[in-house]
Amino acid sequence: MNIQEGIQQVTSNRNLEQDQMFAITTQILEGRTTDAQIGAFIIALSMKGETVDEVLGAVNAMRQLSTKVIVDIPNLIDTCGTGGTGIGIFNVSTTSTFVASYCGAKVAKHGNRTATRKSGSADLLEQAGVSLSLQPDEIARCIEEIGIGFMFAPAHHSAMKHVVGPRKEIGQKSIFNVLGPLTNPAAARRQLMGVYDKKWMLPIAEVLKELGSEHLFIVHSHDGLDEISIASPTSVVEMKQGKISEFEICPEDFGFKTSSLDALEVSSPEQSLEIAKLALRGEQEEASAMVAMTAGAALYISDIADSLDSGVELAKDCIKEGGGIKKLNQLVEFSTKL
Repeated sequence: MNIQEGIQQVTSNRNLEQDQMFAITTQILEGRTTDAQIGAFIIALSMKGETVDEVLGAVNAMRQLSTKVIVDIPNLIDTCGTGGTGIGIFNVSTTSTFVASYCGAKVAKHGNRTATRKSGSADLLEQAGVSLSLQPDEIARCIEEIGIGFMFAPAHHSAMKHVVGPRKEIGQKSIFNVLGPLTNPAAARRQLMGVYDKKWMLPIAEVLKELGSEHLFIVHSHDGLDEISIASPTSVVEMKQGKISEFEICPEDFGFKTSSLDALEVSSPEQSLEIAKLALRGEQEEASAMVAMTAGAALYISDIADSLDSGVELAKDCIKEGGGIKKLNQLVEFSTKL
């Protein structure tokens, strides 16, 4: 099926089969379609509503064309979210990886520069001094030798350059907002993934289940974050051993107090790094709480902790002893010497 046929089918409110979506996405990512065709297809698909099979087809096409990081590590985890929330707080999930890694999790962090916020994961790490220009084998060494590595999305998904223009011109969130977090170059089978809209939670869990994921949390907070929030309850979809469940968590579940996000808002990578370091040292209460909850979830998902509660307690202890800041400094030093 070509993209013109796909546009006709989707605008007729008919779903695409997985192989049809695979074929169309491959055409797009190989540069065999026009910007107008891409824009029309994205909008039509969004208006119809994306199905699990359509997302699966697109993800498989993107994974096939990605530059891989080859590691053989059990329980490897990623904490990449969709972004797109329009709420500009510090980079919680990225900061949390240093706590999780210090506690024993093996982290293959996948991320990019900001598109809608003031600081993306790559912006934060670059500001901290982490090298973004590592080759796949060097990233693998980071993960294997120090327990954490960062994969800069444009270096692994060069085919996405064909959709940058149409996405910017449309100015609307689409299926391409969720494809990145679903295509970890190191094939991590455990994932803590935040989404910008609750509608994506169950479909993404179903997609990742079909793709062989072992344990994951998909999260979206009531205040609109693609994070576990300190300011409101957070909805969670968990997939573990093939079973999907839904529940809610709130700060009080872990001994924290529901608090405003105001003190966590940033306007630059410099500010984001400043708050991240305060959080890792336990010197900013709300930031440290969000990092502890997020890192705790990652520790549970990666089987370092046997429950979410015990994972958060492990993370709290790590923050008290400054383990996260030590791990950040270790990644900076290791990545710049390779």
